Amino acid sequence: MSDFLIKLGKNSTARGIIKKIGIPLTMPQELRRAKGPWEERPLENMSIVVAHIGNALLSNVLADSLIEAGANIWVKGEKEQFQIFHEVGEACGRLPKLINEENSKNLKPDALVFDAMDIKTPEDLHLAYEFFHHMIRKLNICGRCLILAPSVSQASNPIAAASARALEGFIRSMGREIGRNGSTAQIIYVDKGAEERLDPILRFFLSPRSAYISGQAIHVTAKISVDNAFPSTRLLDGKVALVTGAARGIGAATAKTLSLEGAHVICMDRPAENEAAGKLVDEIRGSLLLCDITDKEASNTIIKAIQDQFKGIDIIIHNAGITRDKTLAKMDADRWNQTLDVNLNSLIRVNESLIPFIRKNGRIVCLSSVSGIAGNIGQTNYSASKAGIIGYIEMLSELLLDEKIAVNAVAPGFIETQMTAKIPFLTREAARRLCNLSQGGLPEDIAQTVTFLSSPGAAGITGEVIRICGGSFIGA
Repeated sequence: MSDFLIKLGKNSTARGIIKKIGIPLTMPQELRRAKGPWEERPLENMSIVVAHIGNALLSNVLADSLIEAGANIWVKGEKEQFQIFHEVGEACGRLPKLINEENSKNLKPDALVFDAMDIKTPEDLHLAYEFFHHMIRKLNICGRCLILAPSVSQASNPIAAASARALEGFIRSMGREIGRNGSTAQIIYVDKGAEERLDPILRFFLSPRSAYISGQAIHVTAKISVDNAFPSTRLLDGKVALVTGAARGIGAATAKTLSLEGAHVICMDRPAENEAAGKLVDEIRGSLLLCDITDKEASNTIIKAIQDQFKGIDIIIHNAGITRDKTLAKMDADRWNQTLDVNLNSLIRVNESLIPFIRKNGRIVCLSSVSGIAGNIGQTNYSASKAGIIGYIEMLSELLLDEKIAVNAVAPGFIETQMTAKIPFLTREAARRLCNLSQGGLPEDIAQTVTFLSSPGAAGITGEVIRICGGSFIGA
């Protein structure tokens, strides 16, 4: 389903006419999205400006990660910090530049990265203001702004906690301001000892694969121990993944993206979806499992399929879900029960039965929703089920740390699917525009994030809910 405003925005004549006659119409920027499997250098030839507060605690991590990922680095800081980037750049044949007023006149950076790990007082916030104030209007279309900050919960005192948390409000507001040109902004809170987990996370959030994520706070921990180096390509080679509700939309896009990274995907859906699911399986050379998740024997059916063919499972993607919308006063018990049964009860029942068969370093990703965070008129049942998923993954993630199993959820906003295509035109248009990027997301946006969270490189993220909503105006 196409967005007519994005199409209109591509027409320079139309843009000129609209601007000339003064119609107050914001035309969204078409987003740059990644195609194909992960690359060795996902930041190839991107110009990235790096700045810092205080002792630039992440300089070594940033230099290694960004330069090896193919970025061209501009350093705003002291010569000591620049030297760290210079040594890595010299070894990789990508010499950084120390930014100054003269050499940056025509600079159009693709990303701005701010190391705020040494923030201590509210006075330090001025350094963030100063950096972004001077650089933000230079940012290229579909650019990225990223702040790295110490975890608020690990702050040494209330003043340091206030200073680190203030950056979250700063980045969320900045995301609102830069969304009109397709740019995004995030903050990554880093636990002590989790610095070495950042490389894959930087690669994802600075790349086009995170096109529809904006205004988010991501928490990186060292709770799950890591045995090996993180792969940068073929992220899921040798892994077996189960995707529920796989026949269409987000499920199908996720199955395809997992397969591109080397996973063997078990595509599970209701028997009624046999034809669509079968075509998908043929396309990605996966396995077909026709099973209704609400069936009381679903768990046994899934376990038998997994054990007979694969002797275990590495990745579980809980995508199956339904809506049965009505305002609470008009909602009959069947609508309530069906929604809770499919979206929450069956998910928990199946997941609990599969946990013993998940291999070490496994991944569980559940689909929640922005509605589960913010609520929505006519969706008390749906919102309850999706909020329940958030509570479930938050607690489960702590229980599976010893097994090195990461558990996360994603919360999509308005996504262009067959289901949303049926929404009345005016309602659909309003939903599209109620986010920083002023457009709906695509199933591929969800698939990219789910695939990243399923990868070894996401070991630093567990118990998190990542909103894929373009920086929605509703919710936290």
